[in-house]
Amino acid sequence: MHPSHFTAVLLFALFASTVFGITQRETPRRMVRYGAYCFVLFVGSAVVLSWLMYFIAR
Repeated sequence: MHPSHFTAVLLFALFASTVFGITQRETPRRMVRYGAYCFVLFVGSAVVLSWLMYFIAR
């Protein structure tokens, strides 16, 4: 199985945000909220930076 680049970004964001949520917050509610926040930031920054690189390369 060879995932696409975007799938790899999603998997990395999922695992990294899960670890961040568990290790950086105390209560389960705050863990989930912080994990979701990190996930959105990872994926959002990857999309924004990929479009930026696309326009720079042209």
